[in-house]
Amino acid sequence: MAELATIARPYAEALFKAAPPAEATAWLGQLTALGAVAADPQLKALADNPKVTQSQVFDVMAAAANVTLAPSLANFLRTVLENGRLAALPIMVEQFQSLVQASLGVSDAIIYSAYPIEAPQVAEILGSLEKRFGRKLQATVEVEPELIGGVRVVVGDEVLDTSVKARLDRMKSSLLA
Repeated sequence: MAELATIARPYAEALFKAAPPAEATAWLGQLTALGAVAADPQLKALADNPKVTQSQVFDVMAAAANVTLAPSLANFLRTVLENGRLAALPIMVEQFQSLVQASLGVSDAIIYSAYPIEAPQVAEILGSLEKRFGRKLQATVEVEPELIGGVRVVVGDEVLDTSVKARLDRMKSSLLA
C-alpha cells in the first residue's frame, strides 16, 4: 500500500497543479468516478490482458465512469494508462482530494461511535472539533460497538479518543504499572 501511495503522490500533485482553482472540485467528481472504475476487478483484468490496447481500456473506463472528462483529465488518464499505473489511480484520487480539501481549508474526519449518531449530534460534535482542530471538517460516522461509549475521532494523522474503552485501557495500564 505504501508503495502505491508513493507512486500516486507525484501524479496527484501534478494534476493538482494543473487544475484551475475554479475547476478542481469538478475534476474531483470526475476523478472519483474514474477511481471507482479503476478499482473494479473486471477492469483490472481487462487492463492486464495483453490483447487489449490502452485506448480500449481508456474508452471502457470513460464509458463506465459515465462522465464527460475534461480534456486535461482525459490526458491524465491516458498518461496513467501509458505508464502502467492504473492500480494506483484510486490512491491518486484520494491524494488529489486531500490536496483540494487542504486548499479549501477542509479536512476529513472519521467519527467512530459505539452507537449510531443522529445528524444534530454529529453537527454538535463537528462544531467543537472544528474549534479544536482549527479547520473545517467533513465527517463520516462509523459504528464500533467495542468502544462501549463515547467517540474516537481521526482527523488526518491526529486521533482524539474519548471512548469508554480508551479510559478503561488507561486505567488498566496505570493499575498494572
